[in-house]
Amino acid sequence: MKAIVIREFGPPEVMRLEEVPTPVPEAGEVLIEVRAVSVNRTLDLVVRAGAYAVPVKLPHVLGVDPSGVVAAVGPGVSVRKRGDRVVTLQFVRPPAANSFPVILGLHVWGGYAQYVKVPVACTHPIPDGVDFTVATVVARHAPVAFSMLRDIAGMKSGDWVLVMGASGGLGSAGIQVAKYLGAKVIAAAGADERVKAAVALGADAGINYRTQDLTGEVMRITEKHGVDVVFENIGDPDLFPGAFAALARGGRLITAGGHGGGTVPLDVKQLYLNQNTIIGSFGRIMPADVELGLRAAAEGRYRVLIDRILPLAEAAKAHRLVDARSGIGKVVLQPALS
Repeated sequence: MKAIVIREFGPPEVMRLEEVPTPVPEAGEVLIEVRAVSVNRTLDLVVRAGAYAVPVKLPHVLGVDPSGVVAAVGPGVSVRKRGDRVVTLQFVRPPAANSFPVILGLHVWGGYAQYVKVPVACTHPIPDGVDFTVATVVARHAPVAFSMLRDIAGMKSGDWVLVMGASGGLGSAGIQVAKYLGAKVIAAAGADERVKAAVALGADAGINYRTQDLTGEVMRITEKHGVDVVFENIGDPDLFPGAFAALARGGRLITAGGHGGGTVPLDVKQLYLNQNTIIGSFGRIMPADVELGLRAAAEGRYRVLIDRILPLAEAAKAHRLVDARSGIGKVVLQPALS
């Protein structure tokens, strides 16, 4: 099969299209013919550059969220059959207490390839009416947003939620999940066209945090209450203080990202005087939430923002586009186009 292989860390050009052996599914595994896989800033670009927080073994194939068609099943597999349309769940093995999860495309070879093998437990059927590109993005981000907002940050119906990076994959999921759960949502992004795209997903208000006073606008919109939850996921030292200052008393900031740098100033006085909480989380990938997101997409109640679709052979171009932050929405690779 053809795959994008990394044999050294560095710029996008270290990714090369190579012929490698097609995986053979073992007991409890399935082989998937990949139809779509998205490009993620942290789990793809940062890993490829050699800057990820945990070691990555080379040679390596990226791709955390492939979707496609089951091409073969290993011994003992009965819940999937050849021809099934499926998405993959990123945690090949969920985290044990105080440990790092085993992630597809990080610890094991991922979906920047014509085929990928995964445990059958890490697959979920795609409903009719949802194409592979949409399924990939929904399964990657919607369940993480559900678990982070609902289960970990304790967001309730009627809460105010500030979503940072609101036109990105996780940000756009955060908007729609928060609205689904009954929240009032402020979408914040770094360009007017991104704010507009995020508001169109259902947010109640929008803020351009590069040209407007983020905290001041939040206080105006919420009539000085502040937000109950900040869905942050950026870790930009210039943006984090304003987002944190927008929290109401007892509010929670939750984050699963640091692509803006990750080292940020923190007003500890506000932290204890306002009894705020900062939560770091991977999120949890629950099959029920995958099903919920895919069903909402099939019913037209959940939208994904797609910047463009490229063939697998143009993975380097895809990384440069994502790194430039020039588009709105996800960049997706389709091996069948190569």
